[in-house]
Amino acid sequence: MSTITFVTGNANKLKEVLAILSTCSESDENGKNLNNKVGKFTIVNKSIDLDEIQGTIEQVTINKAQTAAKAIDGPVLVEDTCLTFDAYNQTLPGPYVKWFVQAIGLDGLVKMLLGYEDKRASAICTFGYCEGPGKEVVIFQGITRGQIVDSRGPTNFGWDSIFQPQGFNETYAEMEKKVKNSISHRYKALDKVRDYLLSL
Repeated sequence: MSTITFVTGNANKLKEVLAILSTCSESDENGKNLNNKVGKFTIVNKSIDLDEIQGTIEQVTINKAQTAAKAIDGPVLVEDTCLTFDAYNQTLPGPYVKWFVQAIGLDGLVKMLLGYEDKRASAICTFGYCEGPGKEVVIFQGITRGQIVDSRGPTNFGWDSIFQPQGFNETYAEMEKKVKNSISHRYKALDKVRDYLLSL
């Protein structure tokens, strides 16, 4: 059994990632999901401060994965989550959404679209898997379309309370976890991660 280190210090994110990966992972003899196992891999987590370069979503993710693989000296999984506004030509806040939330808050993000009729947005999740130092980074991406709305629901998980997925009347924050985890950008990316890991 090999170990892959998912690099995050965010407990909510870890919980969500393991919940999504376990939906199709192997079960024990009692039929219970082995939450941190995917195929022959055990997923563990570690919090590491990684410098984030400026660049495209893919460049940021590749750099994070390569840096983490060196620090861990083994297989790693990193994630970069973006929120892009159509009114800003799908560029902002982009991979810097975390810093935008810290600087101007959720209300500030909503106000960025005040002068625009177009409130459409994309939630983008990009995972990078790197087998170890010096190895190539494999990228997996998931995108969920939606719109930016006034904050509704709990505000303890990033920008979930201002993103309403297309075809739904609830924000991510208002949704039951099971529902969110079956349609989210993170789910779509992890679906590809799981298929890849099971093929190794």
